[in-house]
Amino acid sequence: MKFAISLAITASTLLAAPAFAADSTTSRFDPLQTFAPYSYPQPATAYRSASGKPGPLFWQNRADYTITATLDPATRRLRGSEVISYTNHSPDALDVLWLQLDQNRYRRDARGAFTSKFPTEFTDGYQIASVEVEDAHGNRQPVKWLVSDTRMQVQLPAALKGNGGKLRLHVAWSYTVPGEFGGRTDVNPTKNGEIFEIAQWYPRMAVYDDLRGWDTAPYLNSEFYLEYGDFDYVITVPWDMIVAGSGELLNPQDVLTKIEQQRLEQARHSDKTVMIRSAAEVTQPSSRPKQDGTLTWHFAMHNTRDVAFGASKAFVWDAARINLPAGKTALAMSVYPAESGGDAAWGRATAYLKASTEYFSRQWYPYPWPVAINEAGTAGGMEYPGITFDHKLAKGSKLHMVIAHEIGHIWFPMIVGSNERRDAWMDEGFNTFIDVYEADAFNHGEYAPKRDSEYAPGKGNPADEIAAVLADPAAPALLNGADMTPEKYRHPISYFKGAFGLVLLREQIIGPERFDPAFRRYIATWAYKHPSPSDFFRFMESETGEDLGWFWRGWYERNWQFDMAVQKVAPIDGNWSHGAEVTVANLDQLVLPATLEVTYDDGSKQDVRVPVETWQQHRSYVVRVAGTRKVVSATIDPAHALPDAQRANNTLQVK
Repeated sequence: MKFAISLAITASTLLAAPAFAADSTTSRFDPLQTFAPYSYPQPATAYRSASGKPGPLFWQNRADYTITATLDPATRRLRGSEVISYTNHSPDALDVLWLQLDQNRYRRDARGAFTSKFPTEFTDGYQIASVEVEDAHGNRQPVKWLVSDTRMQVQLPAALKGNGGKLRLHVAWSYTVPGEFGGRTDVNPTKNGEIFEIAQWYPRMAVYDDLRGWDTAPYLNSEFYLEYGDFDYVITVPWDMIVAGSGELLNPQDVLTKIEQQRLEQARHSDKTVMIRSAAEVTQPSSRPKQDGTLTWHFAMHNTRDVAFGASKAFVWDAARINLPAGKTALAMSVYPAESGGDAAWGRATAYLKASTEYFSRQWYPYPWPVAINEAGTAGGMEYPGITFDHKLAKGSKLHMVIAHEIGHIWFPMIVGSNERRDAWMDEGFNTFIDVYEADAFNHGEYAPKRDSEYAPGKGNPADEIAAVLADPAAPALLNGADMTPEKYRHPISYFKGAFGLVLLREQIIGPERFDPAFRRYIATWAYKHPSPSDFFRFMESETGEDLGWFWRGWYERNWQFDMAVQKVAPIDGNWSHGAEVTVANLDQLVLPATLEVTYDDGSKQDVRVPVETWQQHRSYVVRVAGTRKVVSATIDPAHALPDAQRANNTLQVK
């Protein structure tokens, strides 16, 4: 936003009499409360500095995975074994390890079954066949393990030393893939065969960090918090299935026909979408390199916190090149059933994916992996590193929205690894924020502005719509735990309020000139690390040069409302040729910088920027506006950029 300042505001413009008492009978604003010293949710330490950056003693543990799995579509059974190479960079010796068993969420006795409407369909969750620990000498021995809901504790025969201690954990497991009731992971039907959307599919290391030690929050419904590492995994499926997985396919010569390999290579050099396997070829056995038995697909992905995959004999497959900064490229791919195709629907999916990935890479941080994938199913909209599950029935603007949003999660929380299970706003809110500008950029604003279930769902002015959310006394605060936020408020708070807070920071409080470089540095600084809310707060203050404690308290810790008013307009010394005195007031607990617009009798206008500091000592304030003509009206926030609770008092007509 362009900040038009017509006249400097000085202490001399303050009128003594109404400064603290004006409208005190109706105002809820207390400067001493709004501007009280701010206490960050997490303290600064040697691990996390007061600047919001990793401190001199920052550490983070690492988990590398080698996984072998087999999918039996007939029984919907996935069986696998994995080796987790775990490195303990913490200063602590660890006598136990904790793993996440998210498939146990579908058991009848799961804690998560009791957190919303009780489900009617279940699985038996994980069947753990064995757990063994391998020491530095290659010796393996069985260990005791204990399952508690969606967590598993592994009791080590000897404590794992800190500051770089290593071990290898061997786990064998199996489970039944849930049907469409799985939500984020499921199997769903199409006319040419079922689609398996496989996620949360292998036992995963819980995070051990400097904030809580082992973070073992159970999987209820909120999302994930995971360690980073390298993944090497193989998936064996029947010969007629296509597998699309996170990372890069390492053995295309084994699982693709020669023509499919050639088309894939063509797509790597094409800005236009190239068909790898057409709808007509889906029902042709010749579209597979063999016509019986099984095929094993081999994938690898580096420096990631997770992997997921989709598998189906019904997949149509297309791809195109992604152009990245510094001359680098990646590959955008979509897999979907034939009935989802067409230019109005999934026929444009790869173009949407390519465009959004290119935009986010230019604007914020380069996409880090060789492949990005859309997979169509019924998971609706779900994100994993390098792959998204988007709804097979989505079309047009809704398909663009869900693809842009889900691939946007690559930046939050796949690159910047915040704790989704606790701080959903650092995941959904940050991602929705970058989506706002992606919608403006895509194809010259084809689907702009962004107005959907995530942001301004009433399709009106975002500031006016979020004001209604702030007015709801039952609405939780952004810093409320993700699992403690009712479903009714999940989108309005975590997505919409989380995103609009960043829009306010960028466009109203800080300005793009300072916000954008700071936000880019935040992403780069915390890439593949685990920032806390306080790290973000401190970083943005330090990098932009603003003390923002008043905003963190009012917007993130509280659900405070905002209400500014124009209360009086009068000529200075009784003469309009000397200018105008405009009395503005802050009537509620939230404060924001605002634009005061003065309109003259000849139709001309003048803007004055009223900064936040105005309200540190005052409830009302007289702004002196230079001018020589009669003022006919004065309006605070004429552009409706701020979430004002009462628009009726924003304008005062001069009689």
